[in-house]
Amino acid sequence: MHTLIKNVHNLHNNELTNLIVDGKTIKGFTSEELAVDRMIDGKGCVVAPGFVDVHIHLREPGGEEKETIETGTNAAARGGFTTVCAMPNTRPVPDSEEHLKALQEKIKTKASVRVLPYASITTRQLGQELTDMRVLKENGAFAFTDDGVGVQSAGMMLEAMKRAASLNMSVVAHCEDNSLIHGGVMHQGERSRELGLPGIPSICESVQIARDVLLAEATGCHYHVCHVSTKESVRVIRDAKRAGIHVTAEVTPHHLLLTEEDIPGDDALFKMNPPLRAQEDQLALIEGLEDGTIDFIATDHAPHTDEEKEGGFLSAPFGIVGLETAFSLLFTHFVKTGRWTLQQLVNWISHKPARVFGLPYGTLLEGAPADLVLLDLKATAEVNTEDFASKGKNTPFSGWQVTGRPVLTMVDGEVIWKGVETHETTTYS
Repeated sequence: MHTLIKNVHNLHNNELTNLIVDGKTIKGFTSEELAVDRMIDGKGCVVAPGFVDVHIHLREPGGEEKETIETGTNAAARGGFTTVCAMPNTRPVPDSEEHLKALQEKIKTKASVRVLPYASITTRQLGQELTDMRVLKENGAFAFTDDGVGVQSAGMMLEAMKRAASLNMSVVAHCEDNSLIHGGVMHQGERSRELGLPGIPSICESVQIARDVLLAEATGCHYHVCHVSTKESVRVIRDAKRAGIHVTAEVTPHHLLLTEEDIPGDDALFKMNPPLRAQEDQLALIEGLEDGTIDFIATDHAPHTDEEKEGGFLSAPFGIVGLETAFSLLFTHFVKTGRWTLQQLVNWISHKPARVFGLPYGTLLEGAPADLVLLDLKATAEVNTEDFASKGKNTPFSGWQVTGRPVLTMVDGEVIWKGVETHETTTYS
């Protein structure tokens, strides 16, 4: 099927143009209005490559009360994401051929966007026994991670990196030294002292990154750091890159937008791991993203039930949702304010994550997969959790006013989501 998306602004030069899609691939831009099988009017919109999020939690199997593959990927489509990488903290964990194949079958029948599943580094994410990485790669593992659990043993991580490097696979790490946490539930700083809550020190993250970059240097493994949150971590990663170590890193929208000072009280909607840090950390993260120390943005979409989040910081689980709010929040607070260009933002949520992991997505070049999103940059809205496709409503951004949003998402040449095309103020969806 040939599709013509007409009257759209080209992201690269802002010129009004038409985009031709030939089956599952992009054919190119044209000023002509050709005879095609299907025509989509993108008047008033910018066309961008579909967003790529290498860090989300779909919860299925085992946590379907929080999210399912269907609801999570529908949320991704609404947020403009066409490729997402699902973390392995499900039950069962995708730590064997059997478990990974079963997950792949669920994805094939339930996902509305492309889902690339991680496999775990260790069996059941317990940090005691390495998985059979070769078999997991042969069965479609995207990369290896024990996300949510830092690999505590340096020896275990060294061997994991050796095996991953031999397979040309990446090790992706949630960095946290458990011996330094001491039951913390939020950043150890001014706000934790004011609220009388146990704090998580910055050093528990940065010290494990420092260990791991040296292991990556010794093994030649591609080592990727999840959700960087502290200024010390940024410094370690910057130094490692200068030393020629193959390390990459991501930052979340919430760590770019919020600090510990924004936590209003014992409200678990603000509880995430790593926690919201100090303002000096936030500034270091923004600077690190802008200077290339941090490679791209990932949401760490982590849905939970309302009941779980009602318990306060001491009892509620860590995590917030982010797929449906990421673009609008970042566009509003960084692009509209003139700090970033739209091209920079889209690069950090599409092209860069795809390039870091060698994926053929995140581009509008001829021959690329026809994964794209139409963006209405004038649409205004209020973040309203009742309109989320995700089962998770756990966000600290509820009620925020935003501008700019995805209005159409296409994967492999097929429109998988289409929103209301209007410049009027509407409910956020």
